[in-house]
Amino acid sequence: MSAGAAAHPAPEGELPEWLRPLGAAAATITPRMLSQFLPPPPPSARPSAVLMLVGEQSHGPDLLLIERAAGSRSHPGQVAFPGGASDPGDASPGDTALREAQEEVGLDPEGVQIFGTLPTLWVPPSNFAVTTVLGWWRTPSSATVVDPVEVASVLRVPFAELLDPVRRFTVRHPSGWLGPAFDVGDGLLLWGFTAGVVSRLLAHAGWEQPWDKARERPLPEALR
Repeated sequence: MSAGAAAHPAPEGELPEWLRPLGAAAATITPRMLSQFLPPPPPSARPSAVLMLVGEQSHGPDLLLIERAAGSRSHPGQVAFPGGASDPGDASPGDTALREAQEEVGLDPEGVQIFGTLPTLWVPPSNFAVTTVLGWWRTPSSATVVDPVEVASVLRVPFAELLDPVRRFTVRHPSGWLGPAFDVGDGLLLWGFTAGVVSRLLAHAGWEQPWDKARERPLPEALR
């Protein structure tokens, strides 16, 4: 994908041409491509879903992310996809992801076209079994903080920035864990589960640009 790729109007139900490699990647990616840590979720794990929402503005294609509030019940202070635990009334991971995005940032689900889901992964710190749902923001709506107790800010990060090798590095957790990370501006760091999904999906789609994986930074104390 060209960093400044612009979408042309696509017929209803179709993805714009520039986005199709991401849809193809989602359809063929395997759990092992997403993570080397693949123990089965325990019976106590809560089914959940997050929304990887791709949109477009004047700066080109972008990705909707949230900064979780410092007092959030789940992963405080982290940059993440909107999402959360499934409710009994949710018929699918897509329903969960859209409902949570509406509750967290006021997203209008009617403007989102679901075009894929990724294999479910277990996240031990929260004990969630997480399904990542991919959405095309066909008809953009406003996206702002609805509940400041849960969400500190809403971000629309251009893919041009996510693909910029200068903004990419490896983060080291005090436990010794290493993983991909992105500088998403304003002093914010995308790391952990969300960064892993973004990094591996971009690579599988053929969009990744070579970056220096040997360049390490310690995980900021506020995020530990």
